[in-house]
Amino acid sequence: MPVVEQRVVGAKPKIGANKIQPRERTEAAAPEPEATEKKAKGGKLPWIIVGALLVAVIAGAAYFFLFSGKGDGTPEEPPAPVPGEMVTLESMNINLEGTHYLRIGLGLQLTDKAHDVDLVKAQDATIALFSGRPVDEIKSSEGRAALKNELTVSLQEIYGEDQVMGVYYTDFVAQ
Repeated sequence: MPVVEQRVVGAKPKIGANKIQPRERTEAAAPEPEATEKKAKGGKLPWIIVGALLVAVIAGAAYFFLFSGKGDGTPEEPPAPVPGEMVTLESMNINLEGTHYLRIGLGLQLTDKAHDVDLVKAQDATIALFSGRPVDEIKSSEGRAALKNELTVSLQEIYGEDQVMGVYYTDFVAQ
């Protein structure tokens, strides 16, 4: 085993320091083969771990983006409601603007989830929507369609969207 010379600057000489013989310069310049092997082995292990972690992260990200739904950020649409019972409301007379009136009868398309629907609420919403309207608005086909859509939205707010699917006119006479 070669002898290594150590020097400490600015300190007292250590006991027995004068007994160490200086080495030749050629020996000091050549590194020991054992030391380089140990550094090489110790240097590869962290890189192997980092590489394995990187592969795991990339594989996890690929799985997430490929197999986790649509991937476009939009939630899936809820299933369309299944039609259930069709309930009819009796025809009723509603006062319009001026001396005019409207006789209207309705059919409500309920979903299969709707049970024991209180029709008084539907009659009240119909009266509130149609009363006081001008006759010209009610007689036009665009006006009737717009009022039907408004009534459908109003009934869905009252009963819940999972209860009422649609509204149909069964009687519609304006004078």
